Amino acid sequence: MDLDAPRRFRTVDRTGALGRILGLPDQLRAAWSLGQSMHLPSEYSDASDIVICGMGGSAIGGDLARAIVEPEARVPLAVVRGYDLPGFVSPSSLVVLSSFSGTTEETLAAGDRALEVGARVLALTTGGTLAARAAESGFPVVRFAFDGQPREAIGYSLLLMLGSLARRGYVRDCTDDVEATALLLDAIAGELGPEAPAERNQAKRLAERLHRKVGIIYGGGLMGVVARRWKGQFNENAKRWAFFEELPELNHNAILGYQFPSGVAARVMVVILSSTLGHPRIALREAVTSEVLDRWEVEAARVEASGNSALEQVLSAMFVGDLVSYYLAMLDDVDPSDIETLAYLKARLAEATSEQ
Repeated sequence: MDLDAPRRFRTVDRTGALGRILGLPDQLRAAWSLGQSMHLPSEYSDASDIVICGMGGSAIGGDLARAIVEPEARVPLAVVRGYDLPGFVSPSSLVVLSSFSGTTEETLAAGDRALEVGARVLALTTGGTLAARAAESGFPVVRFAFDGQPREAIGYSLLLMLGSLARRGYVRDCTDDVEATALLLDAIAGELGPEAPAERNQAKRLAERLHRKVGIIYGGGLMGVVARRWKGQFNENAKRWAFFEELPELNHNAILGYQFPSGVAARVMVVILSSTLGHPRIALREAVTSEVLDRWEVEAARVEASGNSALEQVLSAMFVGDLVSYYLAMLDDVDPSDIETLAYLKARLAEATSEQ
């Protein structure tokens, strides 16, 4: 599909995923406003540690929150993707259960364990079983409404998380950063949106370069979790293979793996996500890693995060990746919202469970 013929997108994008991607700036504003209105019990102010539980699009919000606030957080933060909680979780812990649908079995299981050990629990969800359990057990729940896929509700999963932490003094209030980020994303949407021609649209050009390649995303520091988001969006929106690696770790192993199997290097493309807020040695490693990729004739591109704050840089780089993944879907005439394979997996799991 011609990326400069956006009117044709709707023939493939049947549920309007593009509109939801471009609507992120307004989603950020709405999510922060909702977060500021939430009430949390006073005993939620002195947790010894914070554990964020979620899967997929809900978990990535926890990852982003941790990356943004960890340098200033006054207690340790951890993100759990799975059924179990770390052994250190205790009655003094705050466990945040983030599940878009409210039916994510891994998160529900982790929540049950949190209640068993007497931890303080907070739920972020649109409803479902999680909201019902909150009502039954008496722990606070922040409910939001969003018509779309969990990954498209990243503004809610991130900013409700940040809002809850700020409300109880674990991190500073970031109201100014939220509005600055929303304005920045508004500008990026104009520059990289569907009406901007490919000749001056970085996201479209990058999608065209990646179209016949397997994308491997590199990022260090703040950009490490954004690299993970890019990988997930390539998988979910564009239905394509993708991988991510983090700096500096990849310099200790991945750079030795460019040689074999023979011919693979010509079929992959590396995208390096770069931030001005990272450790100076990360910037140096990005440059030298680019040299190594060039030596092995691996195609590579660099995407620079925009803005001044950590929130701006994380979400600006993420936003570019969301658009690239959408344009990749259009190039292959793939509906970004199609989740047939995921539906099959869930049905088979339910079937197997009922047989036990």
